[in-house]
Amino acid sequence: MTPKSITITSATHVADYRICLRFNDESEQVVDFKPFLSRSAHREIRAYLDPIRFADFRIEYGDLVWGDFNLCFPIVDLYRNQIDKHLPLVAAA
Repeated sequence: MTPKSITITSATHVADYRICLRFNDESEQVVDFKPFLSRSAHREIRAYLDPIRFADFRIEYGDLVWGDFNLCFPIVDLYRNQIDKHLPLVAAA
């Protein structure tokens, strides 16, 4: 049976900036956040390139979040593994 809404049930830091997400429909995605973090022009987002800061995530109300919702992503984008689909390319600093 397909749930009415998709939520994250578990998140495991796999390596580097990759997190394995398990959803309430039993599907999984390994999402690589490095391209998104590296291409962001926002310094507060780029701050999550710090491996210790990146690894400090949690699941809250079925969402994957960092800090006080300082960094979070739409569930549908995580589910489809398309977190950087709208992010423009930014020259490296």
